Amino acid sequence: MKYLFLFLFGGVVYAGIEIGFRGYTYFLMGIVGAIAFVLIGSMNEIFEWDTPLLLQMICGSFIVTFLEFVVGSILLQHGIRMWDYSDQWLNYKGVICPFFSVIWCFISLLAIIVDDYLRYWFFGEEKPSYQLL
Repeated sequence: MKYLFLFLFGGVVYAGIEIGFRGYTYFLMGIVGAIAFVLIGSMNEIFEWDTPLLLQMICGSFIVTFLEFVVGSILLQHGIRMWDYSDQWLNYKGVICPFFSVIWCFISLLAIIVDDYLRYWFFGEEKPSYQLL
């Protein structure tokens, strides 16, 4: 039940962010956002609370960039382009690029904190505490 809640929460919030910035989204973007949110939140199972937030943010960025690469590459093979980074520096087939990997780093910070507090408030997990560096 916990992971379903986190999945739905992450998907709805990500779709809302997409709509807020781009004016539209795709259903699949909500699913990818939900998967990313759950995976980023699952870092709790790997990292201790004293793990620097900066390291967690970087790992979150790698998670999202990897998902973008996999999903974007599969969709590209079918002629579907839900996002296009072709105009970005050092992009790979318009699917991933360094600029958005940096953006995902900062968005990961929000995902980490929100996930931690959702787990604390709704599922009785340990109260979050953070170390920046």
